[in-house]
Amino acid sequence: MIADGLKWMFLIIGTTIGAGYASGREIWQFFGHESGLAIVIFSFLFIICCYVVLNISYQEQTDDYSMVLSKLMGPRFAKGYDLIIIFYLFTTTGIMIAGGGAALEYFHVPFSVGIISMCVLLLIVAVRGVEGLTGLNSVLIPVLIISLTVTLIAFFLTHGGLETIDWKTQSNWTSSFTFTALNLLPLVAVLSAAGKKIKHKGEIWIASIGSGLTLGSVSFLYNESLLAAAEDIMLYEIPLFALLKTFPSTVTAFMAVLLWTAIFTTAASGLFGLSNRLRHVFSVRPWFMALLLLCLMIPLTEFGFSRLVSFLYPIYGMLNLYLLVVVVIHPLFLKRR
Repeated sequence: MIADGLKWMFLIIGTTIGAGYASGREIWQFFGHESGLAIVIFSFLFIICCYVVLNISYQEQTDDYSMVLSKLMGPRFAKGYDLIIIFYLFTTTGIMIAGGGAALEYFHVPFSVGIISMCVLLLIVAVRGVEGLTGLNSVLIPVLIISLTVTLIAFFLTHGGLETIDWKTQSNWTSSFTFTALNLLPLVAVLSAAGKKIKHKGEIWIASIGSGLTLGSVSFLYNESLLAAAEDIMLYEIPLFALLKTFPSTVTAFMAVLLWTAIFTTAASGLFGLSNRLRHVFSVRPWFMALLLLCLMIPLTEFGFSRLVSFLYPIYGMLNLYLLVVVVIHPLFLKRR
C-alpha cells in the first residue's frame, strides 16, 4: 500500500512541477512578498483537492475525467468545464514544450531542435500509457525534489539564511486560491485515469498528504530564495538560473537537466490526460491522438515560455476558482446525504 501510495504521490508532484513551477516563474507570478501564509493555505487546499479527486476516481473506477467532473458539478456544468480542461491541457502542454526548448538552450541546443526532441520522447511515453507515466515519475521526481531542495538550502546558506516572517503582514494570502485552482485542472485530468489502478483507500491518503506537504515545503523555500534574488530575476527567462549564478557551472548544468525533466514529466502528464480524453471522442488509437496533438502544439511554442506563463496562468487561475470551490465543499455534501 505504501509503495502504491508513493507512486501516486510522485504522479501528483510530477503533474504539478512543470516548466512554470520548477523554473520559478510560476511561483514568482503568484507569490513573492508576504506570501508565507498563502503557501500554508495552498498546502491544505492541495491535500483536500487531491483526496477528493482520487476518492471519486477510486469509487467510480474512472479512466478519464468526464465522470469525475459530472460527480463534482453535474452533467451540465461538467460539459462546460470539459471544454476548459481540453483547452487548458492543450495550451499548458504547449507551454511545457516551449519550456523544454528554453531549458536546452543553456546547452546551446537550438530552440527548434529542443522542441522536436521533446515531442519525440513525449510520443514514446504516450504510447506506453499510465504505466509509462507512473514509472517515469517514480524515477525522476524523487531526484528532482531532493536536488531542488538541496540547491535552495545551499542558496540560503550562502545568503545569510531565512529571514524572520511577520505572520501579521501576510497581505498576499488570497493568491493561495488562484495558485491551487491553476494546478487543479491537470490533477483532475490525470488522476481521473487512476481510479481502476488504485487498490486500497490508504493509497489516496498517502498520495494526498505526501504531495501537499512536499509541494508546500518546496514552494516556501523556493519563494524565499526568489525574494533574496529579486533584483536579478528580471534579467533571466528562467528565474532558477538567477539563483544559480554564483554556483559552479557544473551545478547549473545539472539543475538545467533536472529542470528539463520536470518540464518533461508535466508535459507527459498533460498530453496523457488530453489524449486519453479525446481518443474516446474520435475513436482513434492513443499514439495517433498524441501525435496529432503534438503537431498542433508546436506552433504555440513560438510565443515563448515566459510570455505564455505570464499571460495564460493568471487567467486559468481565475477561471478555475469555481472548480476549486466545488472540489473543496464536495465532502460536505456527501456528509449530508
